[in-house]
Amino acid sequence: MSLRRDAILREMGLGPLWRLRGSEPLEAAPALVAVPPEPATSQAEAVPALERMPVPEPRRVRPDLREGMQQAAIEALAPALPVPRSDMGEAVSGLDWETLEARIRDCEACGLCKRRKQAVPGVGDRQADWLFVGEGPGAEEDERGEPFVGQAGRLLDAMLASIDLKRGEDVYIANAVKCRPPNNRTPEAAELAACFPYLQRQIALIRPRLIIALGRPAAQALLNEEVRIAASRGKLFSHNDIPVVVTYHPAYLLRNLQDKAKAWEDLCFARRTMVGLKAS
Repeated sequence: MSLRRDAILREMGLGPLWRLRGSEPLEAAPALVAVPPEPATSQAEAVPALERMPVPEPRRVRPDLREGMQQAAIEALAPALPVPRSDMGEAVSGLDWETLEARIRDCEACGLCKRRKQAVPGVGDRQADWLFVGEGPGAEEDERGEPFVGQAGRLLDAMLASIDLKRGEDVYIANAVKCRPPNNRTPEAAELAACFPYLQRQIALIRPRLIIALGRPAAQALLNEEVRIAASRGKLFSHNDIPVVVTYHPAYLLRNLQDKAKAWEDLCFARRTMVGLKAS
């Protein structure tokens, strides 16, 4: 394995990768290490044939206990459903990109506008096949006006690289809410509803082949139904006839390193899904 390829696996907490001489790759063992605070000095190359690389369940905590404790904690913070739909949809339904982003930056549809430094519409290829939807901006995103620019952003970049993707190239990144919730708390149902027409219009303009929902709030905003990440992984959902894959948010993975192995499997599933969509 090349040094650059090893770097991308380590960034995702899935290295090192061990091989027997003269054999196919074996297992990628999750390494419970934190993401480095500084970004990598070079772009990691894509990892081929992810589907053939099985990832074992972490052995340090019983899976049944770990799943229950972590899901109970994160789902207790998620908004109640169904998420009400805003009546602002018609007002933004015909907007072009420039007008839409200006509308987002000036938005006062919910209380999040009162404490933001700036709204964060999204970034990337406006004709992308891949749309990644997160939860909401954090402190660094609020400062810079771009989604996923902190530690979670570096992990997301590593996740993209592992399936042959790169930020800005056939990828658009957005959030379910466009303004930072105070103290990075989970967006409330009313806040998700206020921002949903903006996300809906972005989807209509991009026309992606596949949407990746990063975390429970994003999944619930897109699907407008109760979502459990553990039960939703490996399944295809739909938003306006566009397939949706549900996985963990990178910020969650930074706090729960053992679940990076599951996110890896979700990325493999998403890539196989995209191959099928392009072939059909």
